[in-house]
Amino acid sequence: MPWIQTYSAQVLSLLLLFVIAAMPSSVAFGQDKESNSVKVFILAGQSNMEGKAPNALFEHQATDAKTKSLFTHLRDENGWVTRDDVWIKYLGRHGGLTLGYGTRDRTGLELEFGTVLGNHFEEPVLLIKTCWGGHSLFRNFRPPSAGMPADETLQEEWERAKTNKQKQNEKRNRNDALPTMDEITTVYGSSYRNMLQEVKEVQKNYETLFPELKGKQLEISGFVWFQGWNDQYGGAEQEYETNMKHLINDIRKDLGVKKMPVVIGLMGQNGSKPAKGPMLAIQQAQMAMMSVNDFQGNVVSIRTDELVDKAAEELYPEWKERFEEWKLVGGDRPYHYLGSAIWFNRIGNKMAKSMIELME
Repeated sequence: MPWIQTYSAQVLSLLLLFVIAAMPSSVAFGQDKESNSVKVFILAGQSNMEGKAPNALFEHQATDAKTKSLFTHLRDENGWVTRDDVWIKYLGRHGGLTLGYGTRDRTGLELEFGTVLGNHFEEPVLLIKTCWGGHSLFRNFRPPSAGMPADETLQEEWERAKTNKQKQNEKRNRNDALPTMDEITTVYGSSYRNMLQEVKEVQKNYETLFPELKGKQLEISGFVWFQGWNDQYGGAEQEYETNMKHLINDIRKDLGVKKMPVVIGLMGQNGSKPAKGPMLAIQQAQMAMMSVNDFQGNVVSIRTDELVDKAAEELYPEWKERFEEWKLVGGDRPYHYLGSAIWFNRIGNKMAKSMIELME
């Protein structure tokens, strides 16, 4: 009967309202249950992950008519934007992401990387940079499961270290103690351990470092690796592929994120020229990570040579003779991607988009 149907509909409506009222507000209004989380990304490697593009170059190219469009999204009417939704911790420095979180008076890929992620995620983003110049995967970043090198390798390194120290003593007329084997072996894996320590310290103290994040939960969301130069020597490139596998497996295990997305930036200092020798071997080892069964779909390797800043590359051979022109396009040697702000930004952009694709 019509009145019964009307009465039933009213009862159902009241029941539905009661259920909604009893639900937590975040669920009742359809909010993401993870909205209280912070997406955390670890940026690890050596000097190029530190960042080598001069801030002065960024300042020039951001206002030069020929290049300013490449930097507009990083600035407002007051200059460089300091993000209030993307945070960064780089050794002794921390704060909202902006220009200058590279080595002294320089910037790296973190600026564009964090900007792209911040624009993409509703949750806050936190970048933890754990990088030190001149550190190899074979030695400093050596992951635990890789074990120590062969005794013969360690013995040879020890003998070289003692010989070098003896020469220094003779040159300076000193009698300093010679290196011990313990001093040699302690270096292996030291950067890996320091990387983990940096992450753990941020996890412990983030509410003090970043008061704006107080009450939120950190969520380890991705790992970015940009390294390779120091593995070109002494045959270390031959072991790079196995060490890289160990690195990915170990960092996931130690951080407790089984399938943590990993983005690897291939060595790309060759730019427009084809890579060869140890550099090519390392590139191939880095690219091979995408073919490992357990890494398919959660690890991606991107080419950085294809992102080269050709204006800087073309001028570099004459940088001494045309120094004033050079300062307007570059700021460092080829092993530091010419110190090109454009090149570092392109790498950061590609890495961020690749990370987002893996996460989705």
